[in-house]
Amino acid sequence: MSLGDLLAIMRRRWYFMVPLTLISLLAGGYLYRTVPVSYESQSSVTLLDSTAIAELAPTFGNPLSNAGGSLVVTADVLIRTLQSGDSAKELHSRGVTDRYTVGFAPDADSPLLTLSVTGTDQKKVLHETTVLTDFAGEQLKALQAASKVPKTYLVQTAPVVLPQTPVSEPKSRYQSIAAVVIVGLVGAFLLSILAEGVAVVRRRGRAQAGYVPRRHRLKPPERAPRGLLVRRLDATTILTGYLALAFFVPSNLTLPALGGVGTPANVFALLGLLWYLATWLGGRIVPAKGTRLPRVAMCLLAAAVLLSYLADATRDSSHEEVLGADRGLIGLGVWVALVVLASAGIQERSRLETLMRRLVVLGTVVALIGYYDFFAATNIADSIHIPGLQSSSAGISAMDRGSFTRPRSTTAHPLEFGGMLAILVPFAVHQAFDPVRRHAGALRRWAPVAIMAGALPLTVSRTSIIGAFIVILVMVPRWKPQRRWAAIGLIVGSVAGFKVIIPGLIGTITNLFASFLAGSDSSTQARTVKYSAIVPYLEEHPWFGRGFGTFTPDLYFFTDNQYMLTLAEMGILGLVALLALFVTGIHTGGAVRRLARNDSDRELGQAFLASALVALVISATFDALSFPMYAGMFFLVLGAGGSYLGFIRREAAEAEAESKARTEAAVPAPGEPSEARVPELVESR
Repeated sequence: MSLGDLLAIMRRRWYFMVPLTLISLLAGGYLYRTVPVSYESQSSVTLLDSTAIAELAPTFGNPLSNAGGSLVVTADVLIRTLQSGDSAKELHSRGVTDRYTVGFAPDADSPLLTLSVTGTDQKKVLHETTVLTDFAGEQLKALQAASKVPKTYLVQTAPVVLPQTPVSEPKSRYQSIAAVVIVGLVGAFLLSILAEGVAVVRRRGRAQAGYVPRRHRLKPPERAPRGLLVRRLDATTILTGYLALAFFVPSNLTLPALGGVGTPANVFALLGLLWYLATWLGGRIVPAKGTRLPRVAMCLLAAAVLLSYLADATRDSSHEEVLGADRGLIGLGVWVALVVLASAGIQERSRLETLMRRLVVLGTVVALIGYYDFFAATNIADSIHIPGLQSSSAGISAMDRGSFTRPRSTTAHPLEFGGMLAILVPFAVHQAFDPVRRHAGALRRWAPVAIMAGALPLTVSRTSIIGAFIVILVMVPRWKPQRRWAAIGLIVGSVAGFKVIIPGLIGTITNLFASFLAGSDSSTQARTVKYSAIVPYLEEHPWFGRGFGTFTPDLYFFTDNQYMLTLAEMGILGLVALLALFVTGIHTGGAVRRLARNDSDRELGQAFLASALVALVISATFDALSFPMYAGMFFLVLGAGGSYLGFIRREAAEAEAESKARTEAAVPAPGEPSEARVPELVESR
């Protein structure tokens, strides 16, 4: 269905589009006039070690020198206390009636807390922030007094940032207005499409009965229309547009009033889902056969997300958590769009192969940008500014490890950059070996493999190396001996080349794993502490969690583990749904390999299997689905695997039917004379 067809449907169903559009615009204008502007004031406090502990190390008379990371657990206890109902009642009695939040300061490994109050009166907000800051110190003293802590061992609070002058926060106001307008427009569009689908069904019924509408009688032939609006769209075209936006627009740039999920790529994916619904309801497309499994897995994930959303609504959650849960629903819609478009929307295998080639090519370009970041010691994404988009988060400075700059290209973090490339490398390898592409030349086939695989160690992270190791472990043993030994020799030669070209890189990566195995790695120890800190949140809501998208670092802390984050946000049901996604990807790859009729398709199945195993393992090393580009590529590959499995199944069924037909044609039916020549008998003499 083309854009012109969609516009024609909306024009025919104007009695839905016009009234609902006007109502949504009027409602948005009413909210703009009635919803007041909010103001926010912040302060920051840090925890100081006791005087007895401070004597163990020289502080040179500066108490802030004792703000060590050993007080993170104490800070977490204080945060929980300030968020409790008793503290809220006490603050309310002191005049703090506006919404307040307490949490760890962003990107802070020390016990640094950020306190904020949001309201509509500037002077009152400033006063409430001062009261909240003083109350935090009082609560810390009360906690220690209840435990009878000796005076010399008392932990103290020290203001680092005094209550700031309240600044206007129009974002929440515009978000409400945008939500009302978008819901009205989408509702009008879906009602129009549904009415069109009902009309199509009725016309088909009348046509079967022999009735021909007047406007279709003796209709003269028309020329084939030309132009952008009447050009036929398909799922591959839409997904290509999504890939271009996801890869080349930094994920921190979003549309105003939509928050962190309002990236152009996500908005485009949601529009693509509306296009698919319109095409499907209009009878122009039928979901591809044999591709149901990824969509069933997404239904399980959607159920877990919705139940966690209800769980968040039933508890006393903060305003930030409510917004986070709303953003989680939008993110779920984006993931559903990618899986549905890739699995059910692609009707021709050639178009699916085109999509996978474009995926590898665009991933190669992103990897090349990462090379520039590494050797130029910069972040090119920080210099990208697009009119109409605003940054949803503060810019991330170049991250170093050892003496090397960790590249992130257009992603949000080096871990996302490495994880995304790790799940794309298997498909680059498959396309390089594919006999169909031998005409492309060795350089065009092998350049993506060398560029993406070579960018993995540049991130100087264990996640990237683990992902590369899994790809090697899954794909290489399945190759023929000649290819296998050549690949092993090439890998060993590449490691030696890195030692020569980039001195110290291989040693730094080796030290990372050595410190991890020895238990002396600081980042690993910090993650282990967070695992124990997340257990109380899990005990509060074990089955459905606190709400998908609510366990944000601004309110709580980084988990650096997708499984732990899923347990906190969606509970046990969410973890089962997440594992079902990974198992679906693994099953899809194995089924493609098992049913394939040629070596190229078997290697493609192995590539899907390797990609799913990489996602399964590295999800334990960082909160993978919190990064939009990595999550988008994972769900796109999941849907593409289901689509490939459907094509393989249909081809296998057709081949079996043809073989059966040939067998039946070769064997004569009972009672029919045989066409074989009867041997003549020779008369004996």
